[in-house]
Amino acid sequence: MRARRRTTVLAASLVLAASLATAGPLAATPASATPAAPAAPAAPAAQQASKLDEQALAAAISGLPDADATAALVRVGGTDGTWRGSAGVHDLESGTAADPDARFRAGSTTKVVTAAAVLRLAAEGKVDLDRPVQRYLPGLLGKQFRPITVRQLLNHTSGIPAGDGLGETFEEVYAHRFDTLAPERVAASAGAKRPEFRPGKEQHYLNINYTFLGLLIEKVTGRSYASEATRLVLAPAGMRDTYFPGTDPRILGPHNHGYQRVEKADGTTEFLDVTEWNQADRFAAGDMISTTADLERLLVALFKGRIVPEPQLQEMFTVPADIPGAAYSAGLTRYEVDGRVYWLKTGARYGYSAVIAGTRDLSRTLVYSVNSTDAKSEDANPVIGRIVTAALL
Repeated sequence: MRARRRTTVLAASLVLAASLATAGPLAATPASATPAAPAAPAAPAAQQASKLDEQALAAAISGLPDADATAALVRVGGTDGTWRGSAGVHDLESGTAADPDARFRAGSTTKVVTAAAVLRLAAEGKVDLDRPVQRYLPGLLGKQFRPITVRQLLNHTSGIPAGDGLGETFEEVYAHRFDTLAPERVAASAGAKRPEFRPGKEQHYLNINYTFLGLLIEKVTGRSYASEATRLVLAPAGMRDTYFPGTDPRILGPHNHGYQRVEKADGTTEFLDVTEWNQADRFAAGDMISTTADLERLLVALFKGRIVPEPQLQEMFTVPADIPGAAYSAGLTRYEVDGRVYWLKTGARYGYSAVIAGTRDLSRTLVYSVNSTDAKSEDANPVIGRIVTAALL
């Protein structure tokens, strides 16, 4: 009974972390109605694994599309064995089987890349983790802010409040889905507010910390965040199918469509296509487009020290010891279940939920992309819950 309870807690925690990472109004674009089973629903395609329950993994993604997800791509790896699976559809209109190699919006897993890039720059002596961000980005934070170190941005202990967005309600954000909100404007709006708390005294996960880090990377290097993240992280990790779209609302290359489930006034449900969306305001906090294979490459290369050298790499596996309940390190989140520690990062953008997770020794890793129909909800997605339970416990 205790193991079952902890399994449920971990699954719910992963989904909750994704919700916190991308908290904000839901949004969508017009498309088809309920995802009734297509003429030929795609059956899960999988590769057998050792030391893994392949039947449970296949069952976790069976039956898609359903009300909770239209597609799922899963990669489980590590010394315990490997498994690959995909299920669902490319889009609801055609019912074509989901592309297992598809690109998708990776959401806040972008923060892993941003953190790694900053730590690479620290290893090169170009960034001092103990130096106040005000020294790197003068004028962005008002005088009401005490000195905030780069490290405090990395582990979400800065106290900087969230910046302005494009709306508070679903209707407001939906109306602005193709508008551009520059990260500089988001940072300036946050810097004009009052601090949430004194730096280093609390931990509050917010995108704004990584918006500032993206701007810091640009200031220190004199080049764009996208070019530096690619040079410092994507290229060394071999992530050839990952990129940063900026103001382009499209997902270039093969991709499965994302949908948002919307309850209509008459009580019926509509599934709106949210594949195209300008995510420029998410910037270094959540603008990346990737694949499950590339995110797995990132996880393995990072944990093996191929991207960030020691001692900077330890920043990614260290949570603040003096803050009760702290769980966030530089770019990652620590979860412990039945004595086994996983380091992970979730991500959720409209129509897409993602995760990268693994033990420090890489004995077990998990990467998934689930085309959730309510990716921004704080409620646990049943499909994600099944995947997590089958893959990690």
